[in-house]
Amino acid sequence: MANKIKKGDTVVVLSGKDKGKTGEVTQALPKDGKVVVAGVNVITRHRKPTQQNPQGGLERKEAPLFASKVALADPKTGKPTRVRFETRDGKKVRVAVKSGETING
Repeated sequence: MANKIKKGDTVVVLSGKDKGKTGEVTQALPKDGKVVVAGVNVITRHRKPTQQNPQGGLERKEAPLFASKVALADPKTGKPTRVRFETRDGKKVRVAVKSGETING
């Protein structure tokens, strides 16, 4: 099955602690069925001082989310939408179901 969410897409989080937040996909992990979204699902790791990082301290980074927990943002309205594939001008393109707009990528 083709991937409906790709790197660089703008998505809306549908459930969880970050429900309603919008962000750009920075990494897609299709084998795991997960995506990493900028500014969403931020975790904090306590790091001990090491030779590379003598200061140590708190490290914040985005953790992967299940792709089913996010939906593509409609290019027209910015609201979550489903995606379908169509053939336009001999090319397979992603289309937002709600507005019918073609999604870049």
